[in-house]
Amino acid sequence: MTVRYPIPAAEHSFEQEIKHSRFIATVVPAPTVAEARAQIAAIAARYPDATHNCWAFHVGVGPHAEIGASDDGEPGGTAGRPMLLVLQGSGLGDVAAVVTRYYGGVKLGSGGLVRAYGGTLQKALNELPTSEQVIRRAGMLAIDYALYEQSRRLLAQFDAVIEAEDFAASVTLLVALPQDQWEACADAVRELSNGAAALLDA
Repeated sequence: MTVRYPIPAAEHSFEQEIKHSRFIATVVPAPTVAEARAQIAAIAARYPDATHNCWAFHVGVGPHAEIGASDDGEPGGTAGRPMLLVLQGSGLGDVAAVVTRYYGGVKLGSGGLVRAYGGTLQKALNELPTSEQVIRRAGMLAIDYALYEQSRRLLAQFDAVIEAEDFAASVTLLVALPQDQWEACADAVRELSNGAAALLDA
């Protein structure tokens, strides 16, 4: 399972002219399908006089990603689908894209439309700033006070986010740990505590 994947770090756009038609690709982060649809609607609203606002989204990553696409009035399969294929081939997750077209009076034909929509989006992605999405697993760790500082340092080595701390008879830490670091961190916790503490699912 993929636990780390690139996502858009911020909105990014690219514009070009093809046979007098103006094509504007806008790419945005979209962590959920609802956010993707909201972003697509907001981008389309910026260009109310455009001939078409075609779109695609790819939320998540790999075979379980949620996807969607629309030709927005262009001939079937000439806009949304090519855009979706570009997104799927990019390795990005949690991404939505709109390619806005202002028709310039010259018909491009089906092949020309596929190249225009897919190509404009690809050029936007070529310059897209990205960040890393990390899928995390929630864990709980109960430790003696004597090991508190050492445990915090150990967790930091595994990129764990400490979300809560409870100080009672012992210290209980609620953590969010990168899924690909779980086993190694669990082993390190056992070693640090001589088997007295264990990293458990929260």
